[in-house]
Amino acid sequence: MMVENNIILAMDLTDPTKALRVTAQVIDYIDTVKIGYPLVLSAGMGCIQEFKEELQCKIIADFKVADIPETNEKICNITFEYGADAIIVHGFPGPDSIKACMDAANKKGKEIFLLADMSHPGSEKFMGKVSEEIAKLGVQLGVGNYVAPATKLESLMRIRRIVGDDAFIISPGVGFQGGEIIKTLKFADALIIGRTIYLSKNPRKTMEELIEILEDAHQTGL
Repeated sequence: MMVENNIILAMDLTDPTKALRVTAQVIDYIDTVKIGYPLVLSAGMGCIQEFKEELQCKIIADFKVADIPETNEKICNITFEYGADAIIVHGFPGPDSIKACMDAANKKGKEIFLLADMSHPGSEKFMGKVSEEIAKLGVQLGVGNYVAPATKLESLMRIRRIVGDDAFIISPGVGFQGGEIIKTLKFADALIIGRTIYLSKNPRKTMEELIEILEDAHQTGL
């Protein structure tokens, strides 16, 4: 999945009208929006279709799917039927649960992102210990897309080494959680940025500033 300007907007506002309005202010600069439970539980699954139709963007459904294969398949099928282009799934439930999501995606011509590690400090207790094993499992299964954190560069670097240069990694944690843009993009293909943009007094200006940082970095050989 290619991402314009290396930025994915994580839209976690719970007011659907405001979520659309804020996203519309920055959609000229990006083409992919990540929608998770906060917005979907507030607005309903129809918000995925609404975003796609009104903003002409790609949607990654951040549902962190983590159940038995049969349930995973149902979750993915419903999500794709509502128009999502990709869905994020956990790796720790095991290969059969991941495979169920992959099969559902392949049947619909969609994609999955395998969550190898998370960006918050508490994830170190359990996920940090198995993140590399999850990445290895993803490679064995033929997964092409991964999620790995900007807040833990060592983990991100190790995951990149495991999945290889051809894999596509999206990375949360830039901004409010402390992840750095340039250092993250040495190992990731796209940044997931939410609060920095949607809580800004001027989201469009903030987006422009982020893109300026990226452009300057590319010119100096990022």
